[in-house]
Amino acid sequence: MGSTGDKVSGKANEFAGKARQGVGKALDDKEMQAKGLAQEAKGDAQQAKGNAKDAIKKVIDEA
Repeated sequence: MGSTGDKVSGKANEFAGKARQGVGKALDDKEMQAKGLAQEAKGDAQQAKGNAKDAIKKVIDEA
């Protein structure tokens, strides 16, 4: 997956994770909150991966 795809998937996972956490909090469901937090972290990691790919491409293009 390209850097843009990683960033989009990451943002989607981050958004879904935050929503899941909110529902879990509203329902007082600790497991759902934890799963939401994990999904949000996965999204953050995907976005970081996309940013890293962009940075590497920039360095290569400038060489």
